[in-house]
Amino acid sequence: MGFTIVSVSFGPFLLKEKDAGYGILSLLCAGFGLGGNMRRYFIDNLRWLAVLFLFPYHCCMVYNDFGESFYVKGAEAALAGRFIVAFWPWFMPLLFTIAGISAAYALAAKGTRAYAKERVMRLLIPLLFGLLLLVPMQTYIAEVFHNGYTGGYLRQYILFFTKPTDLSGYQGGFTPAHLWFLLYLFLISMITLPLLHWYSRSKKRLPLDKLPLVALLALFIVPVFTQMILDISGKSVGEYLTYFLFGYFILSDEHVQDKLLRFRFLLLGLALSGMIVCVLWHSAIEAYSTVLYELLYAFYAWVTILAILGLGKRYLDFSNAGTAYLSKAFFPLYIFHQQWLVLAAYFALQWFSAIPLQMAFILLASAALSFLNYELFRRIPLTRFMFGIKR
Repeated sequence: MGFTIVSVSFGPFLLKEKDAGYGILSLLCAGFGLGGNMRRYFIDNLRWLAVLFLFPYHCCMVYNDFGESFYVKGAEAALAGRFIVAFWPWFMPLLFTIAGISAAYALAAKGTRAYAKERVMRLLIPLLFGLLLLVPMQTYIAEVFHNGYTGGYLRQYILFFTKPTDLSGYQGGFTPAHLWFLLYLFLISMITLPLLHWYSRSKKRLPLDKLPLVALLALFIVPVFTQMILDISGKSVGEYLTYFLFGYFILSDEHVQDKLLRFRFLLLGLALSGMIVCVLWHSAIEAYSTVLYELLYAFYAWVTILAILGLGKRYLDFSNAGTAYLSKAFFPLYIFHQQWLVLAAYFALQWFSAIPLQMAFILLASAALSFLNYELFRRIPLTRFMFGIKR
């Protein structure tokens, strides 16, 4: 899986350490009904691994060969295109699923009011400041690269708010860019809050302890239908709402997680098979708008999410100083990474002729600048507030 690529680079962080407060946490968790560990460390670790994975993912978008533009576009590279095709079906659904799982733990631990306040502070406020200060950096570079724009940076704000656009912003104009995830997650969190509040207070629970694996796998069919609800530029509110609810109601359950752990290798085999078929199908005939392909795509996405959760529970359920740092940094890194990646790509295409050198520069420069951005902003109270950075 793509996560293994990232984890190699951070190998020193993946050394298991005992948590000194584990015994105290275990007692506290009993009161919240969360089992023996208040924090699901494997969920934390999957989050930061997913965000780090965005660096190679968006780097490959610069070189994709399937006809989609980007803020900066390099020469087409078949390998980069296949990389995107292999991972895009499940990547964002995974983030929404993890968000749903985390919401179950957060509501149990903090309560509804604190949860709602945190959604505002960690999603809505960073979204607004990101739209004003970060996203225009990307559209400015897009205007210069694609349209030969020669005006000033501040003048570009007029184009940003007035130019007709498809909301991608790849050719300039208004876009939420990668911050669409914050927008969708905030809306989904607020829309579902009454239901989540009721369920968290209710004594009734879904009988998930007897849920067979076949029935769990069959849930892949639901997003096939819900993706038609509020589909905006290929990003469906209905589809991501479904994955969020799957995470909250089903995949946060200890019995289900144990089932995923037990069948992790079967799920991994199905996921890898689905990846191979999707990539070969896409490459051979590009008939990815057919009903059969949509069903295959949905099954591949869902079974991959299940496999990742099962493997994560087995191999990533630990904490140390490195993972604790990255668990705090993952959200700001998501917010900051893309403008630095687009900027690095703009210069890489000018400075280097070989694609491997360009990609290496883009990855190293964007990662370094993103971490520096985080380290600077987390030390300033105002920027902590603006971008939802925890102390």
